[in-house]
Amino acid sequence: MSKRKKKRLLIRVSILSVLIAAVVYTLYSTLTDDERMLVKAGDAAPDFELTDLNGETHRLSDYKGQGVFLNFWGTWCKPCEKEMPYMENQYQEYKDEGVQILAVNVGESEFQVANFANEYNLSFPVVRDAQKDVMYAYSIGPLPTTLLVNPEGEVVKVIKGEMTEEMVADYMEMIKP
Repeated sequence: MSKRKKKRLLIRVSILSVLIAAVVYTLYSTLTDDERMLVKAGDAAPDFELTDLNGETHRLSDYKGQGVFLNFWGTWCKPCEKEMPYMENQYQEYKDEGVQILAVNVGESEFQVANFANEYNLSFPVVRDAQKDVMYAYSIGPLPTTLLVNPEGEVVKVIKGEMTEEMVADYMEMIKP
């Protein structure tokens, strides 16, 4: 075998090895995704502090004694866009019954978030996680992801993906004090 053929074989084997390693890692990562979730049902919800579009500070711990519908979202996310009116409708129904919404925008500019909130006439607090610190603390994957936090500050349920208005109402009922 010539030197040139050996070199070509070595390069091909190296590339194949890297591809196999990438496939194995991807499969492992996908199959163990739920196990790696940092915050899950039954855990205490980690406290955080974020600022809303009016410059007011919101801490999760400020809502102790109330149910919190903690929604992670993005303006580019079509399912997020679809469920925001449902959340607004149900917020009007449940806000006087001790259920609050904190809509955590992940990594977008104040301009983008404010335009979105104005377009949908959102009256619940919309906070920005500009550096994605809270997203990482909660180990949020796909958007939208919603965590239901009971009045004691415990995560009751984690919902990944789009919700219907009926689902939003049922979930708010679950965390009502």
